[in-house]
Amino acid sequence: MLADFSASRRQFVAAATPIMLGAGAIGALPGAAHAASNGTAIRPFRIVIPDADIAAMKRRIAETRWADPQPAADDGQGVRFQTLMPMMRYWAGEYDWRKVEARLNALPMFMTEIDGLDIHFIHVRSRHENALPMILTHGWPGSILEFMGVIDLLTNPTAHGGKAEDAFHLVIPSIPGFGFSAKPTQVGWGSDRIGRAWSTLMLRLGYDRYVSQGGDCGSVISQRMALQHVPGLIGIHLNMPAVVPADIARTLAAGDPAPATLTPAERRAFDQLEAFYRDNSAYAAMMNTRPQTIGYSLVDSPAGMAAWMYEKIAQWVYADGRPERVLGVDAILDDISLYWLTATGASAARIYWEDHSNNFNARGVIDMPVAITVFPGEIFRAPKTWAERCYTKLFYFNEASNGGHFAAWEQPQLFAEELRAAFRSLR
Repeated sequence: MLADFSASRRQFVAAATPIMLGAGAIGALPGAAHAASNGTAIRPFRIVIPDADIAAMKRRIAETRWADPQPAADDGQGVRFQTLMPMMRYWAGEYDWRKVEARLNALPMFMTEIDGLDIHFIHVRSRHENALPMILTHGWPGSILEFMGVIDLLTNPTAHGGKAEDAFHLVIPSIPGFGFSAKPTQVGWGSDRIGRAWSTLMLRLGYDRYVSQGGDCGSVISQRMALQHVPGLIGIHLNMPAVVPADIARTLAAGDPAPATLTPAERRAFDQLEAFYRDNSAYAAMMNTRPQTIGYSLVDSPAGMAAWMYEKIAQWVYADGRPERVLGVDAILDDISLYWLTATGASAARIYWEDHSNNFNARGVIDMPVAITVFPGEIFRAPKTWAERCYTKLFYFNEASNGGHFAAWEQPQLFAEELRAAFRSLR
């Protein structure tokens, strides 16, 4: 499979041949001609997965050597055999990768080199005047596919109950080591550096005034952008804010009881975090400390990788442990297949090692405008009181009625409405 992937990677690169962009090219990308003249070309990109790679993937799934079913009657020992086996059987048989590949190829996709690394991104410009540029960043075990359902909602709001003045120009990059972006070959590509790269990308596209949005890894990257005051950034929106105060973080780490002074909302968040650390955080400890060790399995075994990722999708989608009810089986397998076909299970896990930090804990005071939407199925529901301690310019805070950790993926309409409302005052 590694040999097969090497061949397919060459086809990705061949498909992303450089072009010199000028005014009026590819949707009249601002700044493109200037970028190209300075050796920072923006190249159109198209996904070309060879048939042999897809056949190899399906063969590997069919040849899985299965662990015996767990004796526990629930998922307390991990993803149940009875849950995973039917999905793997469908993945090896009827599932069709070409459908999502066609959807992606119908979008304007590009590649550009930043700091020695090829960065893949979707770039959709709104037809509306004065649209606000926004960069959307996915997380793990998600991908750019998280945002497929919100692109038209955000760039073409008048077709979906919004107003022209709510429009956004969207830039949706693949994090280095994820999807079609290059895999770092040197250490140092943590969220600080990625945040600076995102600023470079936005400026290269001609956006000298823009906002950033993210959940999961995207939340961390957006916050690091704000902490560094990267050029052009005027505000951020988060759906997984890092707001746990230092004293609460120490209490949780020590396993001590919750302080009696917590408000009801703070106590709810404390209890959610305590349960997460106790029952469901082993994956993060592994990727924080030994991403390469687990990475061999993630790149070698499609069933192993699927179980590793599906467990978190099932826990974090707001669907009582049945994410298929919200996302559909195909959408879940699209995401898992993207990791498999690009062999990025290990390289994606390394971002945890690079940051080597708890993504829920406060990282210092951010004095840039911050908007927050708390979704009810998030790993923990951030209290406004904690957010106000971290963000001195918190200008929007709302608790949504539906959705979980993968807010854009799960509830695209609600997610789009939140971003319209949140950024209205920054336009």
